[in-house]
Amino acid sequence: MLLGNAIVGQSGGPTSAINATLSGVIRECAKNSAIDKLYGMLNGIEGMLHGKIIDLTYLYNDESKLSILETTPAAALGSCRKKVDESELEKIFDFFENNNIRYFFYIGGNDSMDTVNKLSKYAKKTAYDINIMGIPKTIDNDLPITDHTPGYGSAAKFIATTIKEIATDCEVYTKKAVTIVELMGRDAGWLTASAALPAYFGGVGAKLIYLPEIPFSNERFLNAVKAELDKHPSLVVAVSEGVRYANGRYVGEGTQSGKVDEFGHKYLAGTARVLEDLVRREIGCKVRSIELNLPQRCSAHILSATDIEESVAIGSFAVKSAVNGECGKMAIFVRTGNYSIDFGLTDVNNCANTVKLVPNEFINKEGNNVTRECLEYIAPLILGEKEIKYENGMPVHLSIK
Repeated sequence: MLLGNAIVGQSGGPTSAINATLSGVIRECAKNSAIDKLYGMLNGIEGMLHGKIIDLTYLYNDESKLSILETTPAAALGSCRKKVDESELEKIFDFFENNNIRYFFYIGGNDSMDTVNKLSKYAKKTAYDINIMGIPKTIDNDLPITDHTPGYGSAAKFIATTIKEIATDCEVYTKKAVTIVELMGRDAGWLTASAALPAYFGGVGAKLIYLPEIPFSNERFLNAVKAELDKHPSLVVAVSEGVRYANGRYVGEGTQSGKVDEFGHKYLAGTARVLEDLVRREIGCKVRSIELNLPQRCSAHILSATDIEESVAIGSFAVKSAVNGECGKMAIFVRTGNYSIDFGLTDVNNCANTVKLVPNEFINKEGNNVTRECLEYIAPLILGEKEIKYENGMPVHLSIK
């Protein structure tokens, strides 16, 4: 068992559950005699490289603040999209040694696990003892090995609820109309798949669903829209921002800047607008496009209790695992039984810079919706409501920076 201090950071796109995982880390560090102080990186590894840290020990055992933290959206410590350069590793480990950091926890997605992987490999080359642990986070649900990711359940709940509300609103008219809702998802369509949940539970929702996993065809899309309009005047379509044609070109590419982030990912948007113009031009009915954008990851007023409780628990599990000597691992969910969750570990190398796609058996043969098996997988993740503290009619959030 290593004795010393710990540090935790948040990285990548925020979620409405990432602070619940942070709470789990804080709660477990407070109970563990191997850990003295817990520091927080301000703006992830990028901030830490500039010495921007905060002592989180003041939150130990403060149930009031930790409970509010668990329902606070976005990354309370701040985030970054920083690709660690090999030349920066020595500086990072000098920081660890100068601050007696023996435990490093990084809460993030695919690219964040790349950072954990680099630090873990470098640690093996040095004489400095430190246990480095990745903790999953992403609304995209596209990290491999783990059954699902913290943050996905709450995002899926928000999307399913919003789609149901949009569809209910659209159904009040008899004039033919198409509403196209664009959802996040560059390579994997897990978020867009959740737009089918209202129908699974007997309500109204999106009747056509398009995921990045299936090559997009304008012709097949228009034929499907026409067929649905023949059955019912109101049609809601859900589409992933990352849908591509068979040649690999993004459907919305003409509306995008072409710029990329530090990891080479293009900034995506505009897919729904392109399809809106296509429907207007080729079918001629009333049509509108809606881009849900950031609310998918920051709408903490409609949290999944299952998601938040699991997020706290996996943060706690990661700390226990590191104190027990694990290094270079990512904590994972393992689904058991009808629906219950165990925790496990996987080598972070299995998760860094890789994507878990929606499997073929979760997509219908026409490629324009998902199967019941897919919805049976998603449905348990959105269950339960989290009590939110309000003041003056507004939700209370915790600021720890």
